Amino acid sequence: MAAWVKGGATDAGTAIEAAASLLAKARAPVIAGLSADVAAIRAAYDLAGRIGASVDTAGSIGTYAELGALSRVGALTSTPAEAVGRADVVLVVGAAPWQTPLMKRLIDTKPTRGRAAGSDRALLAVGANATASLAWPAAGGLTEAVGVLRAFARGHLAGDALPGQIAARLASAQYGVLLYDPAELGEAGIEMLQGLAMELSETTRCFTLATGGIGQDRAVVPVSAWLTGQAPRSGFGRRVPEHDPWRFDAARQVAAGEADAVLWLASMPVACPDWLSAVPSVALVADGAAKAAEIVIAVGQPGRDHGGVLWNEPRAALTYWPASAPTDLPSAASILGALTERLITGQPASRSEPAC
Repeated sequence: MAAWVKGGATDAGTAIEAAASLLAKARAPVIAGLSADVAAIRAAYDLAGRIGASVDTAGSIGTYAELGALSRVGALTSTPAEAVGRADVVLVVGAAPWQTPLMKRLIDTKPTRGRAAGSDRALLAVGANATASLAWPAAGGLTEAVGVLRAFARGHLAGDALPGQIAARLASAQYGVLLYDPAELGEAGIEMLQGLAMELSETTRCFTLATGGIGQDRAVVPVSAWLTGQAPRSGFGRRVPEHDPWRFDAARQVAAGEADAVLWLASMPVACPDWLSAVPSVALVADGAAKAAEIVIAVGQPGRDHGGVLWNEPRAALTYWPASAPTDLPSAASILGALTERLITGQPASRSEPAC
């Protein structure tokens, strides 16, 4: 197994011992990233509970934009499969959704189910885009633009301007979908967009659909809910999970000098944050790609090196992915388990089978 301690290559046992020593000395550790399969996410929460760490995710900006809006106004959502199969009108809000695999499917296909089956799919855009049949540049910002669309949809504004044309096209849809990126649109914009969907659904069918975020946040949210009853940004410093989106923001904790150690978990590739090098850190990453960390342990990538349960974006569900190219790289869950054992017992992790 590939491992490094302070830039020098070493063996697995030495790296795990160094990581355990670093975490054992920490008074306010953070476990961040959580871009991994369900087994590793569960193991990370177990470790956090044992050492009093807080947890945060790689894509928490987008995740909390969605959760904040959901807590206040609810959500009227669809799935990628339903959007591809039924939507005859798609409004793309912002630039980020155009870069996703889902957009290619929407562009290249027609609806195949429901009342719109066989009809052409109209693509509308808030934000300039040559592919869209109607594109409103919305120079004043996405949130403001969605607010204007909502005013046209409610009849508070009228006229033949581009936002009025887009609102009218959505109102005449058989099955409309409002596509957005949570991190790009932000909490206030998502809340406004959900309101637009709900108001349009009084006379037709209209749903929102968030494009895939960073890492495995969509897997972490349900796992966190069933393990703690709370959303991901939680802390275990008092040995019970406490949820606080501001207090347990990993980037804020590091910037404020509150965190004294970080374990970065990214067995599913995701960019390491700039702040990782600002604090003593351990990184469990696929292909050993985390040069900023003090201790790096290469682990297998779920769905490639070993099987694992991951978020399936097209199905909008957790599904098992078998190994496509099996290797002998260890799973992140096994390394986290070894770290937990070392920290609990104070002894090197056992390499034998556990006793019955």
